[in-house]
Amino acid sequence: MKHLIFTLSLLAFVSCKDNKQERTKTEVVDQSVDTEKEHHNEETSNLYENTWINNIKLNNGNKWQANTETNEGILKMQNSIKTQTTSTLEDYYKLADQLNNDKNYVIKNCTMKGASHDNLHVWLLPLMEKIEALSEIKTITGASKLKHSIEENINAYSEYFQ
Repeated sequence: MKHLIFTLSLLAFVSCKDNKQERTKTEVVDQSVDTEKEHHNEETSNLYENTWINNIKLNNGNKWQANTETNEGILKMQNSIKTQTTSTLEDYYKLADQLNNDKNYVIKNCTMKGASHDNLHVWLLPLMEKIEALSEIKTITGASKLKHSIEENINAYSEYFQ
């Protein structure tokens, strides 16, 4: 009888220990999933916001001089966003493709150097991320928000460059 009580006590003790370890593992996994969700939500919200404005600088209070081809590429982007109908996800994907082509034109033909070029990158890199995200978006609501953010980004170009 003593052996039976001892064995049952030992099993209960080991079982409690394993249960405690399992609970700890579950809590750690849950915390890492929450952290991943927060990180994803932060990245997504940055796509919709134009936080790059905090990093871009003017040229001693004046607009930066951009080369003609860069300005032409930006005009193409503005035209694409105004003229492309966006009522379906496929329409948004077409817009993303067109904006990507326009962006590639800017990159290929840019001859800017120095601080003006550096500030162009401050403006352009978030736009590139938004265009890529638009090409992969899964909801009309998200696509609409991204399009609006892209449009704000593109239209702000003229506040910093001429």
